[in-house]
Amino acid sequence: MNAIRAEGLTKRFAVKRKEEGFKAGVRSLLRPQYSEKTAVQGIDLTVPQGETLAFLGPNGAGKSTTIKMLTGILHPSGGHAEVLGCCPWKERGKLAYRIGSVFGQKSQLWYHLPPADSFELMSRIYELKRSDYLARRDDLVRRFELEPYLHTPVRKLSLGERMRCEIAAAMLHRPQILFLDEPTIGLDVVVKQSIRELIRFMNREEGTTVFLTSHDAGDIEQLCRRAVVINHGQMIFDDTVEAMKRDLLTGKMIRLKLLEPGPPFRHDGVEVLTQTDRELALSVDTSAIAAQEVLSRLVAAYRVSDITIEDPPMESIITHIYEREGSV
Repeated sequence: MNAIRAEGLTKRFAVKRKEEGFKAGVRSLLRPQYSEKTAVQGIDLTVPQGETLAFLGPNGAGKSTTIKMLTGILHPSGGHAEVLGCCPWKERGKLAYRIGSVFGQKSQLWYHLPPADSFELMSRIYELKRSDYLARRDDLVRRFELEPYLHTPVRKLSLGERMRCEIAAAMLHRPQILFLDEPTIGLDVVVKQSIRELIRFMNREEGTTVFLTSHDAGDIEQLCRRAVVINHGQMIFDDTVEAMKRDLLTGKMIRLKLLEPGPPFRHDGVEVLTQTDRELALSVDTSAIAAQEVLSRLVAAYRVSDITIEDPPMESIITHIYEREGSV
């Protein structure tokens, strides 16, 4: 069964034209002229229940507008969508009980209250049975390790502590879909990893569908099985994250630790990034030469203590998708 289904989803906005000069400004004030801007154009999207989806694109691509339509905040200009069998903008109240959302730049916790009070208020908003709420709260507090700051006002929490509370709050009513908009933005590496593990747990143990937007390659690689990329309001890619990495940027990074200095390495399809007496880093175009052949030549030419083979960084792959689309 599909958690999300969208067909031809479109959103256009009327944007007021700006005119230069005093007279033009007065005319614009009295008789404003508008032009139409298309933020989302004909998106077709299906997300099965339990899937973890990365919804990617540059700033201004239409990601947030799409999420707002799928959660019922905005009415579309065209097309249709169903989220858990509901039309989001017609059945927003009903849908709100079945979805959760976390926005990295906006808090759903009351700023001057401790998280415990926010949890209590949200249990009333979602009309949770008292015994169910207490059991769920205690389980989330334990899993998210919230006990040390459960009674500290939100304004005094660090960003990482607040984000863990935000995700816990979004999970209180056991949503079937969790919309995450930049959930790890501004966090340090350790806290990011902790939050990713919590999201993975909810997906694995409770079957929660995860709809994630992020500019962090680590979020995409560690959390998501599938990626959708949009640009200028249109979908330009829809496949697994592994396929994105495998097919769209044919390259590998090879790093060697050397026991002793060696000769300069040169070969067609191979770019030397770094070469010192003790280290050699290469970028290999696997469409021109197989990584296995490069490794054979390296082992024959150098005394090696360690070899590392890496996929290209996710940022490079996404950039490659944009460039490919622009050249079509």
